[in-house]
Formats: sequence, C-alpha cells, structure tokens
Amino acid sequence: MATKQFQAESKRLLELMINSIYTHREIFLRELISNASDAIDKLYYKTLSDESLSFDREKYYIKIAADKDQRLLTISDTGIGMTEAELEDNLGVIAKSGSLAFKKENELKDGYDIIGQFGVGFYSAFMVADTVTVISRPFGSDQAYRWESKGAEGYAIEPCQKDTVGTEIRLLIKQNTEDENYDEYLEEYRLKSLIKKYSDFIRYPIKMDVSVSKLKEGSDKEYEEHREEQTINSMVPIWRKNKNELTDEDYNNFYSEKHYGFDKPVKHIHIRADGAVSYTAILFIPEKIPFDYYTREYEKGLELYSNGVLIMNKCADLLPDYFSFVKGLVDSEDLSLNISRELLQHDRQLQLIAKNIRTKVKNELLDLLKNQREQYEGFYQSFGKQLKFGVYNDFGANKELLQDLLMFYSSKEKKLVTLDEYIARMAEDQKYIYYATGDSVARIEKLPQTELVAEKGYEILYLTEDVDEFALKIMSAYKEKEFKSVSSSDLGIEDQAAADKDAADAAHTELFARMKTILTDKVKDIRVSKRLKSHPVCLASDGEISIEMEKVLNAMPNGQGIKADKVLEINRDHEVFKALQEAYEKDPAKLDLFTKLLYNQALLIEGLPIQDPVEFTNDICKLMV
Repeated sequence: MATKQFQAESKRLLELMINSIYTHREIFLRELISNASDAIDKLYYKTLSDESLSFDREKYYIKIAADKDQRLLTISDTGIGMTEAELEDNLGVIAKSGSLAFKKENELKDGYDIIGQFGVGFYSAFMVADTVTVISRPFGSDQAYRWESKGAEGYAIEPCQKDTVGTEIRLLIKQNTEDENYDEYLEEYRLKSLIKKYSDFIRYPIKMDVSVSKLKEGSDKEYEEHREEQTINSMVPIWRKNKNELTDEDYNNFYSEKHYGFDKPVKHIHIRADGAVSYTAILFIPEKIPFDYYTREYEKGLELYSNGVLIMNKCADLLPDYFSFVKGLVDSEDLSLNISRELLQHDRQLQLIAKNIRTKVKNELLDLLKNQREQYEGFYQSFGKQLKFGVYNDFGANKELLQDLLMFYSSKEKKLVTLDEYIARMAEDQKYIYYATGDSVARIEKLPQTELVAEKGYEILYLTEDVDEFALKIMSAYKEKEFKSVSSSDLGIEDQAAADKDAADAAHTELFARMKTILTDKVKDIRVSKRLKSHPVCLASDGEISIEMEKVLNAMPNGQGIKADKVLEINRDHEVFKALQEAYEKDPAKLDLFTKLLYNQALLIEGLPIQDPVEFTNDICKLMV
C-alpha cells in the first residue's frame, strides 16, 4: 500500500493529542464505541428518508473482541460504513468528522443525536496502539476498503473484502513499558468495566464473548469454563425513563449501583428540563457524610453525560461548594464540547444547568425541612456545617439563598430550630436574636453570660461549631432582627437594677483602675456586670471579634494572632465583690491575688488557656493556708 502523509498541521495535532490532550488513555474505548454508535445512527437516519428501507434494531450492535496472543483489540459495528472517499476525508484529516456535517444536513428525530462532532476521538486509539487498521464496507456497496496507519507518519488505503456492511477497527496494542500497562486493554474484566463506566447507556447493544462458569452436565459440584456472547451495556438509562415508571427502590438501587454511597439517600430529585438548555438529571441528597467529606481529598461534582456518553466523572462546575454533598448525574444534548469531548468549555449552557440545579436543590431541601423534619435533621447533622460555611463564604454572597435552611439548638425547645421558628416565638419587647457560643450544649448551658437573657425569658440559640458565629456575623440580621451575642457589651435589655449599678459604678472607679493595673494588657476594661445573677465573674467582648472567634482564628495553621477586646465583668451582688472591696481597702497583696484568680477563672469558663498554670495553682494554694 502506498503511504499518504497527514497534512502538516494534522500530524502535529496528532502528536500533541496522543501525548497531552487526553488525561486518561482508557477513554480511547469510549471514543471508538461512540463513533460506532454514530455509524448506526446514520443508517437509522437513512431509513427515515427512504421508504424502501427498514430499520430493525435487533440487527444493529457493536462488538468488542480481544486476542491476547495477537495483541489485537477489535471494535466492530453494523452501521453505515465508509466509502474510500469518506475514509480519506474523515480519517485522513484530523478534526474533520462526518458526524458534524451529517448532523447539520439532517433534522434530528425521535431523540437520536450524533455524538461524535469532532474527528479527533478516533485518533485516541494511537494512545494504546502501535497500528490502527480500519476495514469498512459502506451501505449499498459490495466493495470494502482498508485504512491503516502506524501514527503520525501517515496512512494507506486499499480495497479489501468484507462480508457485511459496517466498520471494523483493529488495534495492535502496544507492549508494556515501565510506566504503562497496556495488557489491561486486552483483559476481559477491564474492557467490561470500561464499557460500563463510559458507554453503559449507548442505545445499541455492546456485545462481548465472555467466560462463564457452569455446572458440568450430569454434575452438581464440578464447574467448567466456556464462552458465551453477552450484552455488556444496559442501554436505557434510568434518567430517560418516565418518573411514573420508577419507584423509590429503583432510585435507591441506582444510587447503590453507581457507588454514590453506602447509605440510602434522604431524597432523590429527577429533573427533565426543556428550554434554553435541555437536560435530564438525577440528583441525590445523602443522609450520611462520606468519611473524607471535610478533607482536601474529597472531590465534589456530578457525572456529566452527553447523549448517554460519560464526558466527565466529576464536573465540579455543576455544583456550588455549599451543595457539594449532592450526588448524581446530568445528561444533556446541548453542551458545547471541545476537540476531545473529554474537556468542557465553560459556556452558557453549563452555567444555566448549574443555576437550575442550585435552585432545585434549595427547594427540595426546604420541602424536606417542612414535610420530613426528622429526615432533614438527620441530613443537617451531617451537612449543616457546609451550609453554614456557604453563608459565610464569598463575603456572604449566598446568605439569602441558604439562611432559610439553617438550624441551631434552642435553649427553650431543647432541639434544633430554624431562624423562622425562633422569630415566631420572640417576645414583643425583644429586640435581638440572642445566641451563645461554646464547645457543646452542656457547656453553653452553664455559661454565666446567659443569666440575664434567660431570666428575661428570651430564647437563646446555642452555637457549637466553629463556623456558626462567623455565619451569623456575615448575615448580621434575619428578617430585620439583628443577631446579638449574650457576651456582647450591650444586650439591649432594659433593666432597672442594671441602671442602678451604672449609677454606682463611679464609686468603684479606683478599685477597677487598680485591678486593671494588676492585669496590665490582659483586658480592655473592668466593670460591674449587668448580666450576672449568681456567678461572680465572666468575660465579655467589645468590638466585632468575639472571644469564640478569637479561639477559632488562633486554632488555624500558623495562628492569626487576633485577639478580642476582653472586658472583665464582676457581679456586684456576689460575696466575691465584697472581698475585693475589703482587700482594696486593707490588703493590696490580697487584691492582687484575688484579681489574678478571678481573671483566670473567667478564662477557664470561656475555655481559654491560662497563661501560667503553675502560678494559678500556687495562687489557689495561698488561699488554703
């Protein structure tokens, strides 16, 4: 055969593509199967325009065969085939495919579409093969042709014999190297797994001769191996079936088959959209958190299909980070694919799909919250932190979307409540939504700072996760009700007794000034507390950075060095205050001791570290002797 040269730019593109365009070599099989499906589709379209022809689906299939001894992998189809000129045009010039031209010339009907819009997919075969041979006999002709190439150096075409219409592609698989195991593309189990992974929903049967074990005739114990032809792909994807044909069990089985998780999903969402962009999607909201969810290793994203062919295993652009727990897939006919069909342009179609999915997931979560509260709370225990981080992230850009989904533990209800539910129970004279922060509900319930708010009968939201207060700070308010920490300097509560204390503060100015000198730069101020009822001391904060936020920020890698403006508050009605007054008047050394002890007690209550534990224990001992 006389060798013909690829065009110069085609040769360069082939070399580039083989070495870099495709991330995974295994996708060559996806591309060749897609092309085979296209060829059968073309014959189907031909029957639509010619009444003398009929299309019997039973006669059309794709066959995969591997010969380990000869290192040959064969992909054959019963499609329309190619003439000599079509072999020249379609395979002689890279990135020119008959599919795109055919698609433009024919009106699509009955949901059929031509997947292969670019010719480079065929050339992915050279990533795994030293030689590629194409034997094709076109529909309506007895003459077949062989196209053969060893890669970028060129190709040859010559007449040959083929008994049936269609195309057969033979790949002479490369020898193994230190870096690549090419033998796997001749292994039955590997070929089956690749077909299931990428081409399970191709609409025509993909057949293989596979090994099966069966009982020997006349025996109930001995098995023997034999070969039988099996259809590997399922052909009809669940998402293309009518919703009324499917049960919850069907969706749950699909969730399990796709290995989305070992749990059962809390909710499934089946979307079929037509409009500016047409797509079908099946989405799942899991119940339990994956073990690696809050790690760098976790990859968000939905499976992305184009006409039943897997394009991307994890398309992150379809999900915002705050909904990264959603599992599932999207199948669309309208996506703009680039040369490899593996990569996707960030185009308007993708953005529209992502926007629709975001809205749908939000609405379904709201529905779950309103109608299946127990299931929603189970979901929220797993993924509520991600929703709260979504509120805080991007400077609060998504707070309006997510705030209705948030829940916090309530001091009154003793369970998780929504912000709507909190506001519905607010007293008429209540100005703020009050919250308290701590490591656990049990710990928050003992905080001295909660005493005045609780005495007024106001509900307090308990914030136990690091992100909680940051989320509320970025929200600032909910339905015009501002959030207020029980540790803030101004609680907005009118209290006559507190007003009387304010008037009496002047009498203690010198005492507090002396105590502030003892504590040097540890506190911004010392004052009589308006919030304490039974406890002697607590820390409050002035400014935007709370004590809890200080702890979170300083626990981060390398530490932030950020400090809250701390105020030491002392209960004027407690016996401790009288002891302070007496020490101030009679024993300066004892005042120094009492001041440091009270400050360290306040730190312990807040869960903050004591700067010098040895000194603290020695100070306690001084009280005992």
